[in-house]
Amino acid sequence: MPDLTFRVEDAAPVAFAASPYLAFKLRITDTEVPATSIPAIALRCQIRIEPARRRYDPEEQARLLDLFGEPSRWGRTLLGLLWAHVSLIVPAFEGSTLVDLLVPCTFDFNVAATKYFAALGDGEAPLSLLFSGTIFHAGDDGALQVAPISWEKEADYRLPVRAWKAMMDLHYPNIAWIGLRKDVFDRLDQFKRRRGLPTWEHALEALLARDDAPVTS
Repeated sequence: MPDLTFRVEDAAPVAFAASPYLAFKLRITDTEVPATSIPAIALRCQIRIEPARRRYDPEEQARLLDLFGEPSRWGRTLLGLLWAHVSLIVPAFEGSTLVDLLVPCTFDFNVAATKYFAALGDGEAPLSLLFSGTIFHAGDDGALQVAPISWEKEADYRLPVRAWKAMMDLHYPNIAWIGLRKDVFDRLDQFKRRRGLPTWEHALEALLARDDAPVTS
């Protein structure tokens, strides 16, 4: 039966995609000797962010306050974050193959993963990839057999922050997305219309200008 290992060799934005995707270059190797002919793998992968596995400068700590609280509490709050579940049908190979594991991304700042990646200035984001699924392989008699991927199969990867930011700049240059409750949006819309403001940026800038106005006694 095949004994598979998994390793991420690189990650890069997917060019010309309709929405943001990162392509993880995933190396799958059958360590059995001799290697077994594998017609296909129905692969599932859970990707987790492991924030405790890196250091953060003071600016990053300030931007992560919303996620983890004050740095003095990080010994209890700096816990792993689920980022994504992805699936892939791996085509036939023997020995080793390199495939693209496509990970959908969002720029919604209500999502914890977005807050985390956007807070990092540079360096790498520590990830864990946990694998499961089904291997289709040829038995000793040449007949097709089915076997599960062992639950302990996983891989660590340090995603360059510049790859995530390049992907978002590709799709949303100089833009950030936030979600509002419907009642808050309705109030903002009324404010915008009453002031005759042409864009949402003008409405928010007008509100921020009021907040920045000096306090008089």
